[in-house]
Amino acid sequence: MHASERRQITGFSNPTIKRLKSLREKKYRKREGHFLAEGLRILTEALDAGKTPKLLVVVEDTELHPLAQKIEQATFEAGGDVIETSEAIIAKLSGKSNPQSIIGIYEDHPTSLDDLDRNTSGIWLVAQALRDPGNLGTILRTGDAVGAGGLILIDDCVDPFSVEAVRASMGAIFTQKIAQAPWDDFISWLRAGEGQLVGTSLDTDKDYQSVKYEAPTFLLIGNEAQGLPEDYEAACDMLVKMPMMGKADSLNAAIASAVIAYEVLNQRR
Repeated sequence: MHASERRQITGFSNPTIKRLKSLREKKYRKREGHFLAEGLRILTEALDAGKTPKLLVVVEDTELHPLAQKIEQATFEAGGDVIETSEAIIAKLSGKSNPQSIIGIYEDHPTSLDDLDRNTSGIWLVAQALRDPGNLGTILRTGDAVGAGGLILIDDCVDPFSVEAVRASMGAIFTQKIAQAPWDDFISWLRAGEGQLVGTSLDTDKDYQSVKYEAPTFLLIGNEAQGLPEDYEAACDMLVKMPMMGKADSLNAAIASAVIAYEVLNQRR
């Protein structure tokens, strides 16, 4: 495909630019069913996972990296649009003063619990009332690293398709299945089949390395500030904690999930 088949947009007030900028807000993402991903690395991960952008935005008058050329080609072949515009407009879309030179607009892909096949992986990550998009993105990235089946978000979590969460996921947003459900629905689904629910808690004397993890393991991480509610802890098959040798009583939620997920993985290797 030739560059002449791109559309050029130069004005901030252009309706397409306004619509793309609105995808920074959750209500518009939900309404449109699309989200923004930026940067060559993340867009390449998406392409490797078989996902092409509905719309690609590139900086005008710059030589595209060979990987970016490949993404552009794939976008055209899939019937998508490519827009070239100024760096200032791309900065506006990304919300950063030093933006990446390429942005993709993708369809979001939430999954229902009933569409998850728990037997596809020996480990699943479950997060309850997670509020920080950086933590959510990092947990997705951990899931990708340990070969998790996906991430199940319980109760009112931050939107996994927010710009910040997508950025922190480093492309894992495209490789991990993501389901969202209220606690009661999740427990009903979980108990209808195999699965060991392991919660992280300060109120246990079980060291995370001293226990046996059964596959599939569902690793439940609580809210950053409050941890898990008492009744959620009571519903777990097992509660585990990590030894804390310093002054802090707990680790960051995303780091805790990574440490324990790797222990589960190590027991299986």
